[in-house]
Amino acid sequence: MSGLETLLIKAKGAAKRGDADAARAIYHDVLQRHPNNTRARAALRALDEPAGTPAQHRFDALVSAYRDGRMQEAAQEGARLARDFPHSHGVQNLYGAALLAIGDNPGARDAFRAAIAADPNAYASYNNLAIALRREGDEDAAEATYREVIARAPVYADARYNLANLLEQAGRDEEAAHYFAQALAIDPDYVDAYYNLGNLNAKLGRREDAIACYEWAIHLRPDHGDAINNLGGELLALDRIDAALDFFERALVIAPGNTKAMVNRGKALILKGRLPDAVASFRAALLREPNDASARLQALFEEAHMCDWHARGEYALTRLSDVSAVQPFASLPFCDDALHQFERSRACARRMFPPAPATLPTPAPAPDGRIRLGYFSADFHNHATLYLMSGLFREHDRERFEVRLYSYGPQREEDAWRARLKGEVDAFVEIGAMTDEDIAARARADNLDIAIDLKGYTRGTRTRVFGHRLAPVQVSYMGYPGTLGHACMDYFIADAIALPQGGERAFSEKIVRLAGCYQANDNTRTIVPDSGGRAAHGLPETGFVFASFNHTYKISPAEWDIWMRLLGAVEGSVLWLLRSNPWAEVNLTREARARGIDPARLVFAPAIAHGEHLGRLALADLFLDTFAVNAHTTASDALWAGLPVLTRCGDQFAARVAASLVTAAGLPELATTSAADYEAVALALARHPERLAELRARLAANRLTCPLFDTQAYTRRVESAFATMHARHVEGRAPEAFDVD
Repeated sequence: MSGLETLLIKAKGAAKRGDADAARAIYHDVLQRHPNNTRARAALRALDEPAGTPAQHRFDALVSAYRDGRMQEAAQEGARLARDFPHSHGVQNLYGAALLAIGDNPGARDAFRAAIAADPNAYASYNNLAIALRREGDEDAAEATYREVIARAPVYADARYNLANLLEQAGRDEEAAHYFAQALAIDPDYVDAYYNLGNLNAKLGRREDAIACYEWAIHLRPDHGDAINNLGGELLALDRIDAALDFFERALVIAPGNTKAMVNRGKALILKGRLPDAVASFRAALLREPNDASARLQALFEEAHMCDWHARGEYALTRLSDVSAVQPFASLPFCDDALHQFERSRACARRMFPPAPATLPTPAPAPDGRIRLGYFSADFHNHATLYLMSGLFREHDRERFEVRLYSYGPQREEDAWRARLKGEVDAFVEIGAMTDEDIAARARADNLDIAIDLKGYTRGTRTRVFGHRLAPVQVSYMGYPGTLGHACMDYFIADAIALPQGGERAFSEKIVRLAGCYQANDNTRTIVPDSGGRAAHGLPETGFVFASFNHTYKISPAEWDIWMRLLGAVEGSVLWLLRSNPWAEVNLTREARARGIDPARLVFAPAIAHGEHLGRLALADLFLDTFAVNAHTTASDALWAGLPVLTRCGDQFAARVAASLVTAAGLPELATTSAADYEAVALALARHPERLAELRARLAANRLTCPLFDTQAYTRRVESAFATMHARHVEGRAPEAFDVD
């Protein structure tokens, strides 16, 4: 027997016993869930409505108007009936519902209060009153109303469900979860409670709990497209890509116009390497919702990975849309504007981070006097982050600092980088399966003095956990080339070139500028000498080799135009690029031909082991940087391998990193300030090999002593920064900007 039938039988039994109040409460409960149930409405009317045929007909007219969606008519008829029958609960409640539907919240509030006065046990009216109060912005009164009906009706599930929604909206997530669970304990068939609790668990990072809730909602309502889509989203976050795709497709079978499922399908297809299909999915969502800035930017970002520039101008449309929907990292290559990116980050942070915690961590001083550092990342393995930072971890002064690494990337097989790293720190903690709250509790239990975020707004991030306050001092470092735009992050580590004076206006964090360069580097990275020579890599033995091993999404038409003019001006030259995906090669080939350059002069390099890649870089003559997002790790690789890097210094942090790198490597003249100067310097170096030879000789001579690659001195500067941050906190002083010499 269904839950509905059970309730109707209970109500009928109560009416027969003469317990009209109990029957009325059950019928109201039924109608709250099933507004069009004619049996419940007729039975309630028989209990509740004014006697007499004319009055009955008038009430029937009110019910009919409300049921048919003629709300203005229902409100007018309800007003007349309410005047004639002020003490009729049914009239006042339905009148209030009509007023609520047309947006007359004060009128609805008064009508529901009249309904409650007529029948203090009419629990649905309490719920409706609370809705009106919430719409008026009186959250406290709404909460009190829900709690009153809960006290009056211990088995009334809807009040607990609605209170849970209110509490979640107020950021009181744990209380909300408690009341969702109570609603489900009363009514195990409450689909919406399962769905909303699943959403709450998903927000809190409780992925397995979220999946279980969505599965129950789908079991109870197999066509619940939103639950199916959200379940796919949780599976995707757990890297169960194929299963996630199946659920997104299932959601789209149920509702072909479900744009959220289209976008999620696109995200899964990216991870499958099916970039054109991913773009098609994003663009399908855009056709239905042309103002979906997130779908537009994701389409543009993946088109950029394929060097498909036909719609690049559409980025301007995302600037006119809801900036909170736009991913900060994906916007970097389209707009070199520090203040614009600041707004992107702040809007994202408002949506992403939890409310400030009720308590702050208060670690006692370490018994051994060391400052306890906690680094958080998903990239403690064979990854660009570790290529740069392994030297820092190795050189940390373990007598002054306790170094703990917290890894939340997917569990993977041990690689040499990860294995070596574990032997160079005090603790390596796997936190990938933990909830945000559990991570925060673990960090606080470990008494961290400083928590360091190495991810920011990059793929796989869990930066949101810093909103729970892992340590008294929190630092954004290395991972994301820009601000997080949130008050939870106290400091951002930079330098005077990547972030010059005045640049702090585009950051919410206090800026710590290191002498030399902000970027870590490891001066023990192995370079495997290339043994095959240029011919083995498809390069000309004598022609000039321009190289750019940046990710393809960083290449824009602005750089490409210059690079093609350089190939046209330097006879026999080639452009050596990183092989990223087949669509990028096809598109770049077409773009070269369109500019009068034989595509044969483009050479695409496959991915190889990192040490071997460093060895082959020496075969190139000059590295050409990209503009809005410079080469970061890639530029350090080139300089470490002895290859000069030519860059253009832009506005946003991501567009100034390479200028900092080449300056710290002793080649400041390679940091140009305009596209014209960039092109002129590149052409001059290609035509005057003696100038290029001097740069290469200088780089080789200073390689082990320049600030960029002096790992020990760099580590001491970073440690000085951490010590100053810690001292300020211990002394009770607020975070403030400072420089480290």
